[in-house]
Amino acid sequence: MTQKIIIDTDPGQDDAVAILLALASPEIEVLGLTAVAGNVPLTLTELNTRKICELAGRPDLAVHAGCDAPLSRRLITAEHVHGQTGLDGIDLPAPGMALRPQHGVDFIIETLRGEAPGTVTLVPIGPLTNIASAIARAPDIIPRIQRIVLMGGAYFEVGNVTPAAEFNIFVDPEAAQQVFQAGIPLVMMPLDVTHEAMTSRVWVEAMRALPNRCGPAVASWTDFFERYDREKYGSQGAPLHDPCAIAWLLRPDLFQGRQINVEIETEGRFTTGMTVADWWRVTDRPANALFIRHVDRDGLFDLLTERIARLP
Repeated sequence: MTQKIIIDTDPGQDDAVAILLALASPEIEVLGLTAVAGNVPLTLTELNTRKICELAGRPDLAVHAGCDAPLSRRLITAEHVHGQTGLDGIDLPAPGMALRPQHGVDFIIETLRGEAPGTVTLVPIGPLTNIASAIARAPDIIPRIQRIVLMGGAYFEVGNVTPAAEFNIFVDPEAAQQVFQAGIPLVMMPLDVTHEAMTSRVWVEAMRALPNRCGPAVASWTDFFERYDREKYGSQGAPLHDPCAIAWLLRPDLFQGRQINVEIETEGRFTTGMTVADWWRVTDRPANALFIRHVDRDGLFDLLTERIARLP
């Protein structure tokens, strides 16, 4: 059956690859995309989302701008990783498709109310501000959500923006706390799994050689994205964090994890934004998330190659 999803995003080169993977997959119906402030400010994330849709030949999709700041904190962005535009690496033309006028949070609420209960998956691959805002504004949508598949958090890999916190959760920990406490089925793609999804030079060059426009765009984004990880970690590639969320929908057999309790730290002096994952089940707190720990890296990149080759 086709899976209906809403992608909530803050592009970001890896967000872009995730969106392309979804749009290339007939098993997925993208009902719309909502932009959130995160990697770069909202004015850029919504613009980048529209550019990606047009690159993929889908100017018909609904793109909505959501929240421009976290629930209660100042916005922290990541231009040092993604560049000043958020999509540095290739210059894409200004999109012809218009930004839809409805606020992204209202779009999420209206769409969930309009679809059959339990048939729509939310895929947030940025800070969770829009999702938490929708839940708070319209709690009746909670039982209508099939599940949330998100990229965020860490346990064994700990943090990438502070020693304890992963970026998406750190930007708006209060939003993450609300989502994790809402009782919605959660699938969590933390750094523990996404750091296994490392690009290679062979794969990047295979993308560049594809006879379409999306493959070379992915290669150019990856060239830019990799430079940060090479400089910071000494790695040979870069982790494609966000595509893991879409790939799980398509091929859950590629992933391994377990149902555990995950709490969000919002008050720690050194640990704000930490995902406190009870991997060893040392508390009696009930499980609230499927915490993914490992991925078949080769299977994942075979999937990406096959699907991106289908695009214009």
